[in-house]
Amino acid sequence: MKTSIIVQNLKCGGCANTITSKITALDNITDVTVDTGNSTVSFNALSASDALVAKEKLKSIGYPSIEEDNNTFTKAKSFVSCATGKITL
Repeated sequence: MKTSIIVQNLKCGGCANTITSKITALDNITDVTVDTGNSTVSFNALSASDALVAKEKLKSIGYPSIEEDNNTFTKAKSFVSCATGKITL
């Protein structure tokens, strides 16, 4: 099932690189694409529960969906994730 999630804190290629590597590593998730211009993360998930796991993973690395709280702690996590993604580019 094709899933697209609009996320917060997605700013650049470093963010996209981290998101792609972390979401691709999940079981039953394929074809991950990140659109920094529209702040969307798209992927194919085997089931709805797999899509929810990916959504939770995004939140845990600092990129919550637009309907979730985006507090200072979450923004700080996205900053670290972005920096990590820039280092591994």
